[in-house]
Amino acid sequence: MSDALGAGPGRALIAVYGLFALAAGARATVQILTRFGEAPLAYTLSAFAALVYVLLTVALARGARRVALVALGIELAGVLVIGTVSLLVPAAFPDDTVWSGFGSGYLYIPLVLPLVGLYWLLRRR
Repeated sequence: MSDALGAGPGRALIAVYGLFALAAGARATVQILTRFGEAPLAYTLSAFAALVYVLLTVALARGARRVALVALGIELAGVLVIGTVSLLVPAAFPDDTVWSGFGSGYLYIPLVLPLVGLYWLLRRR
């Protein structure tokens, strides 16, 4: 199946999403279990980001194009909204989320990744 979403460069995309799911999920789990009261919104949003990354990993690996497109839209909206709010109203986020500062804590990969994902899905149409 040469047109599979997970073929060729799609494998790298799946691997990066899997890595981000693991990293964001582990970080959010530790933060929620050890200091949830310090920044509940930030830690909950990081956990949500991890779930979106898990969904994208699975959707891309299984070739579920519509699910992946919706999840990529959610991810991109999250990065743009949380990134903007975290810069304009820093007090709203006493601790960073995965998407704070447009993913600056993760080398801006959270900002670039959904764009790459959308390009890959729309190119593979």
